[in-house]
Parts: sequence; structure tokens; C-alpha cells
Amino acid sequence: MPEYRYQAQNDKGKIVKGKAEAADEADLQRRFHEMGLLLLEAKPVSKQIALKQLKKPKLADFCRQLGTLTKSGVTLVKALEIIANDESIGPYERQLYIKLRDRIVQGVALSNVMEELNPAFPPLLVFMIRAAETSGTLDTTCLRLADQYTNEAQLEQTAKNSLTYPKILAGLLVIVMAILFGYVLPQFEDIFSTMPELPIPTRILMGISDLVATKWYILLVVIILVVIFGKMIKKIPSVRYTIDKIKVKGKWGKLLKVIYSARFARTMCSLYSSGIPIHSCISISKSTIGNTYIEKQFEEVERQVAGGTPLSTALQTVDGFVSKLPATIKVGEETGMLGTMLESVAEDLDFYSRQALLRLTSYIEPVMVVVMAVGVGFIMIAIIQPIYQSYQSIGAGS
Repeated sequence: MPEYRYQAQNDKGKIVKGKAEAADEADLQRRFHEMGLLLLEAKPVSKQIALKQLKKPKLADFCRQLGTLTKSGVTLVKALEIIANDESIGPYERQLYIKLRDRIVQGVALSNVMEELNPAFPPLLVFMIRAAETSGTLDTTCLRLADQYTNEAQLEQTAKNSLTYPKILAGLLVIVMAILFGYVLPQFEDIFSTMPELPIPTRILMGISDLVATKWYILLVVIILVVIFGKMIKKIPSVRYTIDKIKVKGKWGKLLKVIYSARFARTMCSLYSSGIPIHSCISISKSTIGNTYIEKQFEEVERQVAGGTPLSTALQTVDGFVSKLPATIKVGEETGMLGTMLESVAEDLDFYSRQALLRLTSYIEPVMVVVMAVGVGFIMIAIIQPIYQSYQSIGAGS
């Protein structure tokens, strides 16, 4: 519940000051009256919130509840109060929704409050709510947004689930290698030390084993520094641009293009169907793609569309989308059913993007198995080879 800073007067005329929690100012007034106090002044305490963007499942749940409540005739303020008092949400969301309600009570539009709370609410949500406020379709717009965020959350979860098995294999590979290098191989050190000359694979292996067994802390520091340095490097715009370009041009480019096209189509569908101007749709949709190399190309797309070029023609020059996207948009432009065609291609590409993720995983799994087999096989050969050579020497000598 929100917190209020109050001034009240008791039956003896003494002024009492303090803070108290209440559902609203009327609730605070009623509670003070029951205690025999006269409420003179009550101001909501503005709590500082460390703003961070809500995750897709949270956005979907918020939009669905807001759309359902407003569609049932509940006022916006009351709807936000109901959502804020939901026991299933966390403290951060509760503070955020209370902030929305308090600002709306002060006469500020919902879209403007969301913009003030950037980056908690993404631009797509802000623009669509603003369009809904103008057209009076807040309930249907929120329900449409709930479906979109649900689809995006399911796609992200599919990607995470698809990578679970490769991650387990990678973890097992690290554990197996650590045991072999840190414990098993040192057991052979006395045997190998009596041999006049070791094969090159064995010398390499024993050197790595010695490093892991005696200088493991150096390796740990190096790994941590590499991870930190790698994250810092990836934040540099030019480096991120190059990495994103490699993603599109690389071996997995065809699969990733389907995913990027699906994100763009879904966002364009939601925005265009809400009556937002085409140039604003393009500007917002490009930011949801998740690839700076593709986003950079939209400077030319926006220039062409502003000059009167059809969107389908402008998108044909973008390197990073499947050809089905501009082709379907062209049909929509020619038939005057762009919104319908955008929805159709968005659903198709959502399906194909899930299939693309499954195919990507099907490629990763055998690669991980081969890497594990090669690593363990190399270790076994490096151990057995000198022992086998020593037996051959003994046999030749006898």
C-alpha cells in the first residue's frame, strides 16, 4: 500500500505528524476518524524506484489484467489499484503500479506516466497505449499487447529450453576435463618421468595438467578477466555492429533472419493495427529486432518511405530479413489489407522462428558431443601412446 506523510489533530488540539500506509487518502481519513483524530493534511510519500525494464511475462500479465478490468467497466485508477494489490507480483512491480496510479490521480495520462518511468515500460507499449487513449480502445489494445508479449515470452523460453541440453553437455565437458587434468593425469606423472622421451601429445597434455593442478588460480583469474573484458568489448557500438553483421552473414544467418523478421512483423502488426502512423511504426519496430546491423539499414528505409516509396520496396534492400516479409507486405499494400497481411506473416514467422530455434539446437547438440569425444579421445591417446611404446621397447629388448 502507498505511504502518506500526514498532519492530524487530536481532541486536545495537539498537532500529530508522521507517516502511515493506507489504500488511499479516503481510507487514511476513515482510519484517523476511528482513532479520534482529525486529518489535516496527507501527502503521498514518493519512493525512489531503481527503474529497470519489466520482463515479457510481467508485461503480458500487466496488459492482460488491465485490458480485462477496463473492458469490464472498472475505472483505470481502480484497475491499477487492483493490479498493485495482487499478491502474486513482486515488490518492484507493486511500487511501479502504485506510481502509475498516483500520477493518474494527479491528472497525468497513462502513456505519459509510462514514458516518465522509462525504461520500465518499452516504447512499443507507450506508443500503443497513447494511440489507444486517443481512439478510446484501451481495453482491446491492452489485450492485443498481452498476446504479443506472451508470444515473445514463449519464443524466448523456447530458445532457453532448446539450449538446456547443450549447456548441460558443456558443463559436463568442463567437469570431466577438470577431473582428468587435475586428478587423473598427475597419477601418471611418476610413470612418465622414467621414460626417456614422451610423445608430443603427452608432453602437451602433461604441461596442461601441471598448469591446472598447480596454477589453477591463475587460470581462474584469466577466465574472469576474459569474461569481463569480453562484455566490455561487446558494448562498444562498432564491435557490436560487427558481431551482429557476422550473425546475419554467418552459417546460422538463415535461421536468425527468420527470428529477426518475426520480431519486426509482430511489432509492425500491433502498431499499425492501432492506427499509429507508418513512420512511427517503422521507428519503433526496428528497435525490437535485436540486431544493430539491421537497425542501421533502417535509416535508408525510413528515408525512402518518407519520400513516398512503398514499405515493401524499401524492405527489399534490408540485409537480414527473409524474402517472404516484403513479399507479403506488398500484397497487403496492393489489396489495402496491410494490417491483416502483417498479422498473417507475423504468425507464420513466429512458427518458423520456433522451428528455426529447434533446428539450431539440433546442430549444436552433435557438435558438443563431437567436441567432448575429441577432447576425451585426445587425452586417452596421449596417455596410452607412451605406455604402449614402453611395452614395445621392453619386448624388443628381451
